[in-house]
Amino acid sequence: MTRDCKTPMTPPSAAQTAAAALDRSARVAMSGLTGGLSPLSLGLAWADWAGHLVSAPGTASRLTTEGLGAGWLALQQALAGVPSSDKRYADPAWSHWPFSAHAALHGAAESWWRDATDLRGVGPHHQDVVQLFTRQWLDMLSPGNWLWSNPQLQQQTWQQQGGNLLRGAALAADDWRQQRGLPPLQVTGPQYRPGVEVACTPGEVVHRNHLVELIQYSPSTAQVQREPLLIVPSWIMKYYILDLSPHNSMVRYLVEQGHTVFMLSWRNPDESDALLDMQDYLQLGIFDPLAAVTRITGGVPIHTAGYCLGGTLLAIAAAALARPQAVPGAEAIAPLASMTLLAAQIDFRDPGDLGVLIDDEQVALLEDRMAERGFLSGQQMGGSFQFLHAQELLWSRRLHKYLMGEPDLPNDLMTWNADVTRMPATMHSHYLRSLYVHNDLAEGRYVVDGAPVALHDVRLPIFAVGTVKDHVSPWRSAFKIHRLAHSDVCFVLTSGGHNAGIVSEPGHAHRSYQLMSSRGDDAQLDADAWQRRAPHFEGSWWPAWHDWLIAQGGGKRVAASQPPSTPALGPAPGRYVQQRYPD
Repeated sequence: MTRDCKTPMTPPSAAQTAAAALDRSARVAMSGLTGGLSPLSLGLAWADWAGHLVSAPGTASRLTTEGLGAGWLALQQALAGVPSSDKRYADPAWSHWPFSAHAALHGAAESWWRDATDLRGVGPHHQDVVQLFTRQWLDMLSPGNWLWSNPQLQQQTWQQQGGNLLRGAALAADDWRQQRGLPPLQVTGPQYRPGVEVACTPGEVVHRNHLVELIQYSPSTAQVQREPLLIVPSWIMKYYILDLSPHNSMVRYLVEQGHTVFMLSWRNPDESDALLDMQDYLQLGIFDPLAAVTRITGGVPIHTAGYCLGGTLLAIAAAALARPQAVPGAEAIAPLASMTLLAAQIDFRDPGDLGVLIDDEQVALLEDRMAERGFLSGQQMGGSFQFLHAQELLWSRRLHKYLMGEPDLPNDLMTWNADVTRMPATMHSHYLRSLYVHNDLAEGRYVVDGAPVALHDVRLPIFAVGTVKDHVSPWRSAFKIHRLAHSDVCFVLTSGGHNAGIVSEPGHAHRSYQLMSSRGDDAQLDADAWQRRAPHFEGSWWPAWHDWLIAQGGGKRVAASQPPSTPALGPAPGRYVQQRYPD
């Protein structure tokens, strides 16, 4: 017997509510033993791996024999003074016993575990989880991370009579204070404050709702391109990644090239926003600002650009607007002239490193954690990225900061990266389940205003950027926009990672990119084939994007006008970017 979908659900009893609350508290408490990850998810992965190992006695015997042999060979090489080929142990101090043995055995253990976790028959996701967790343990146990096993650190401590450890303790105390919303006791480098050193391109807040502020930047040329550009940054961080210092601000560059630029600045949610969902983010974060831009610019077509998850949300909006009858208030929005996707993931089948930490069990645990406060804190989100890249983001940083006493020398990008935001519980759960777990957008099941939207309805010209070293939105995944949207696509593959590849201003040394366009009917284009065929260019891809925007808009220039100034709204960078909460 099936339940009629219109039959109202029976509300839970008091006993059920109490039991669910106890279950939730227990799961959250247990996750503290596994670094915030779901113990059940990890347990299932390890059980899958261990079960396949037990059922493969030949492989188990081989691994045992090879492991013992590799360990013995590593010790022999260390005793013989054979230098390590690992760049982590390149310093001559590592060639002395017993440090050479620590380095050699650690390298042998890493090689052995890479082989041991690659077992035939283990589910792909479980294999990724086991490999990731094993890599974290090995990174933690690296002899370079500890005073007792690091000869360079011992030499430094002896030479400085422990001064490095005292400085490290002071830095650790300051970090503790800042995590609790207290000011540090010492300033270790230049400050980068929104509206002063960063996010300082002149402009006005021209519209505000509960979720976003809309900034219009002041023109710096007598004439501007007729079509404005609306930029949608990711909601998980502050917008000024695209308006950093004046020398590397994408916003400033675009304004200087004669574009009228609008930028969204997301509000930093608090407990009262727990019930905001993806529909709210779409309505308040895309449709409402588009209507505001339409009013201000007189209804001319609008170029749009989205960075990271901002690009994902923009693609959803473009698919919905392709069926305007399905979007309430669509008549108040001018036609979209183009869509630019900057390191934005649309198909989440291959979501990169972050996908290793996302499955039904892990999302359920996140929902339990968010239920306690109504949001996911920026610190919790940042912890996930640290876990994925523990050696670079955690252990190496702690070694230099807390043991060597070397403070972080902040720059604008590092400051932005630490300026974290929160995510409302309902929205974050919806986003993870519908996109990461079920891949609804790419498969035509994502629902907007009660009806699914389809990316193949999008007919806009698309400029898409992937970055070679992107671990958040892998470029081959971003490349799938060719297959999903029946549009002409100009695809750029640029050097750098998820952030540095986008913040790639002209004049930045050692920058390069590939660029090649394809027509909407070329849906079978293969990413690797594209990479082999696409021409290479030195320098920044920003000028190529500028030229493309002009081509899509027709190149007509009009007299520039200053953005409207409203005292109640105030100048850029606005209020929302200044919101900070201790986690």
